[in-house]
Amino acid sequence: MLSALARLIVRRARLVLVLALIVVVISGALAAGVFSRLGTAGYDDPNSASSQAQRLVNQNFGGQPDLVFLVRSMHGTVDETAAKASGQALTQRLSHDPSLSGITSYFTTPALSLRSRDATEALVLAHVTGPDKGIDERTGEILDRYNNSSDGATKILVGGPRGLDLGRQTTSDVALAESIAVPVTLALLFFIFGSAVAALLPLAVALFAMVTTLAELFVITQFTDVSVFAINLVTALGLGLGVDYALLLVSRYREELAAGSDSGPAVVTTLTTAGRTIVFSGITVIVALAALLAFPPYFIKSFAYSGIAVVAFAVIAALVVLPALLVVLGHRINSGRLPRWFPKTGADNQVWGRMAAVVLSRPVVIGLPVLLVLLAVAAPLIKLQVGNPDDRVLPTSAPAHQVGDSLRQDFEGDTSDALDIVVVGTPAAADVDDYATRLSTLDGIVQVQTSTGTWVKGTRESSTPDDARLAQGQQRITAVITPDPASAAAKRIVEQARALPAPAGSTILVSGPTALLIDGIAAVTDHLALAAAIVLIATLIMLFLLTGSIVHPIRAVVGNAITLAATMGIAIWVFQFGHGDALLGFTGAPLNTAILLLTVCVAFGLSMDYEVFLMSRIAEAREHGQTSAESVVTGVGQTGRIITSCAFLLAVSFFTFLTGQVSMIQLFGLATGLAILIDATLVRAVLVPAFMGLVGEHVWYAPKFLARVHDRFGISESAPVMAESA
Repeated sequence: MLSALARLIVRRARLVLVLALIVVVISGALAAGVFSRLGTAGYDDPNSASSQAQRLVNQNFGGQPDLVFLVRSMHGTVDETAAKASGQALTQRLSHDPSLSGITSYFTTPALSLRSRDATEALVLAHVTGPDKGIDERTGEILDRYNNSSDGATKILVGGPRGLDLGRQTTSDVALAESIAVPVTLALLFFIFGSAVAALLPLAVALFAMVTTLAELFVITQFTDVSVFAINLVTALGLGLGVDYALLLVSRYREELAAGSDSGPAVVTTLTTAGRTIVFSGITVIVALAALLAFPPYFIKSFAYSGIAVVAFAVIAALVVLPALLVVLGHRINSGRLPRWFPKTGADNQVWGRMAAVVLSRPVVIGLPVLLVLLAVAAPLIKLQVGNPDDRVLPTSAPAHQVGDSLRQDFEGDTSDALDIVVVGTPAAADVDDYATRLSTLDGIVQVQTSTGTWVKGTRESSTPDDARLAQGQQRITAVITPDPASAAAKRIVEQARALPAPAGSTILVSGPTALLIDGIAAVTDHLALAAAIVLIATLIMLFLLTGSIVHPIRAVVGNAITLAATMGIAIWVFQFGHGDALLGFTGAPLNTAILLLTVCVAFGLSMDYEVFLMSRIAEAREHGQTSAESVVTGVGQTGRIITSCAFLLAVSFFTFLTGQVSMIQLFGLATGLAILIDATLVRAVLVPAFMGLVGEHVWYAPKFLARVHDRFGISESAPVMAESA
């Protein structure tokens, strides 16, 4: 099929390029509208009890507070006349804002939980209401209006879940990352290819993949929610895979030209050899990303939508658009070449081949220390803590982070982190009071508010009725807690609250940040086995079809697991333990489960990408009669420069995320970039040859019935296929 496609492209190259340009223009028009349709939430399981409770609170009780207005007195306490008047005026303005509901203010309902211990700060809580479409724009207008505003008596800072303003921050971060990644990548490509013309080709593949993927996301947003963070993956994978695939194809094409082929036959040979590897590699990465569809939160699904699309479009661009460009360019692909910067293929092969030969001759002496170092780096995994994103994902200078620090340090309990409990049914008032009494006695709960009053440590402190906490067949109870919502203590409170017998004739649904976190983690862990099984089974099958061995697929999976463990260990050390906070401007905190899952899937898929690059050449050499050791030397020699160049360029595109302001995206960029570099260097260049040196010819073992399966369905890049295709 690839041979027929190649011949068609050779005959109709200019028509292919015109059609590709039309696709890019149409996709660009659609892509322009995608950014306003992306969401900033989606970490929760929509089918969980906590999500059901959250929807009921938002529909019937004014909503859970997602904006926290911190009112700081500039002269004395918030109870003094000027500060109090300022706080009351703020409360009135917020109450008349149609974008807000559920206003709870210290200045109208004095409660100690809404005032700091030293009485210099007070809180006004609100919920951003209205349709999900445009909610980020409405929130942004509120933040712009109130953040850092002052009337001489008080100063206002805005925080809370919506106060993070992650949508606008992420869009800004992506623009900054692209402004750095594109010129740096172009300069590196020029150095690697030694030709200005050849260096531009990967960017053409990346542009096609990214623009078409953004158009695809625009279509998807018409039917379901998509996270704004999907754009980060589109940028990184689009640019990275564009470089990977173009480098592989262009390198093979230039080999064919150097061997004396004309442009047309060179394109046919390139597409039916390196093109076959790209198809196989793309499928491998897509399978890894498809596992994300098994998880309920739309934040995770969004990366499947974007990742699968950008990989597929990168493959299409590499197999259709790039070959057409090669046909049109012909030998002009080497225009502007700098011979001194681009080493000859033969010399390059000898360097990498000699390195592989050294490792093969001393597999234990060289391989064991590398393995031990990677395992030692993975040690922080045993102290992993997870949580949902809060203000600590932003720099300490961000208003939302400052509000969060004040809530944690200066307030008895953060009302915005409280447990929201919905009582569904019509129980007797006495039974509800009894439930509230027992709830208020739990360690870590400082106050329980119901429709009939307030309880503190088993005692009714207030009997003021609150009809806003009543709806048809439902009641809302709020329990203010002191522990950090991601802490073990907070999780224990939720478990105890859920274990309390509900008032007679009713059921209870517990929500709030901690309950949502617990249910979100459960949504991941409950589906983790299925996702892992999909990825592992598909990976084992595909690598068997490539190599004909049952040992190689197992070795590849174990090697990837070592890479991922080491990478996660570094990520935990930097982002959870906080060893990178001074450099990157964040505060160490529990890591987001969804981001960790995304990093693992992307890193695993890209590692398999390089596995395919290497093993396709090793298997080809093996088919030509070389021994196991000889095939390793040949395969590493032929792919060493390509793999390390691809890995370095792809890592650069991920490392540019470190320039952003959201720590969980910094984590994704750093961890994925490191995983790529570790895999392409220590694993591919050291551990793979060391393992094959230890096992020898047994590495190609397969039972006879599986060998027959491979003979019929296996995939190879053998020389006979190349000759026939040419």
